[in-house]
Amino acid sequence: MLPTTHVRVDRTWRILLGDAGLDPSNVLRRAELPGDLLHRHDGRLETADFFRFWNAIEAEADDPAFVVRLADAMSVEAFHPAWFAATCSPNLHVAARRIALYKRLVAPIVIETASEDGGLFIGVRWSDPTAGIPASFAATELAFMVRIARIATRTRLTPVSIESPHDLSGMAAVEDWFGARFERSGRHGATFSTDDAQRPFVTENPELWATFEPELRRKLTELDAAASLADRVRAVLLESLPAGESAIDGVSRRLGLSPRTLQRKLKAADTSYRAIVNDTREQLARHYLRDPDLAYAEISFLVGFEEPSSFFRAFRAWTGTTPEDARLASSTP
Repeated sequence: MLPTTHVRVDRTWRILLGDAGLDPSNVLRRAELPGDLLHRHDGRLETADFFRFWNAIEAEADDPAFVVRLADAMSVEAFHPAWFAATCSPNLHVAARRIALYKRLVAPIVIETASEDGGLFIGVRWSDPTAGIPASFAATELAFMVRIARIATRTRLTPVSIESPHDLSGMAAVEDWFGARFERSGRHGATFSTDDAQRPFVTENPELWATFEPELRRKLTELDAAASLADRVRAVLLESLPAGESAIDGVSRRLGLSPRTLQRKLKAADTSYRAIVNDTREQLARHYLRDPDLAYAEISFLVGFEEPSSFFRAFRAWTGTTPEDARLASSTP
């Protein structure tokens, strides 16, 4: 399933920012965005514009604790239907799965859930890894999840741990709100105990969920139908390449097509599976090369090559230069 390439930024944000004590007009002015953006019914921003909007929120708040101020400001009026429907779930485990499914309607964000060491891990990442994700934004998404659980259970539910690739040890007020300290790791996420993940939501409402779900599913269908096949292939590859999976059989299966049908449809669109794989690998490689701490062997694996020598030959064929020269060029002001 393909995430949207836009972030929905509408009146919900105006309510949320205002309730958090921030002036929406000042935020839009700082971000150099249209003054009526947050009054639109269905305003949307591309990733780069949204990150500029988010940076403007940070600047306007001038306080690391704005992450949890936004979470505390969340109310029924500020809910998107997908988030509101989560409170209709029987527990956090089910709510997280529902949000993971429907989050892509409002932003190119992937919510990952997994059972780890007897607990529930909920992770947050941007669907396109080359875009990255601001640490404070990921922390806010996790805070929203905790806030939903607290509203729905009527308890001060706290995660067992919270993780970030960035050093967030200075955000003491945010850690106090979560009730856990940030741990440095390669992912943005929070882990909840099994008991908390299964704690009953007093807000459970199957009737209300039955009302919301058909419309949400219809919108997912429209989203998938609007995406080009090449975009859908690239979206699958962005998730599967770092896991070492690039074979057309696996990608076509996830798209609900046979390999032969996928190849035929891509040819009709004047492209090919191999061309999309190479283009996606090149974009990922350029992204990873900007990180000086990543060794070339790691990068070659992350873009789907078993041997660094194969990656080096392919990169030169794609770009006419070497990974070393590309890394040097990316670090030059």
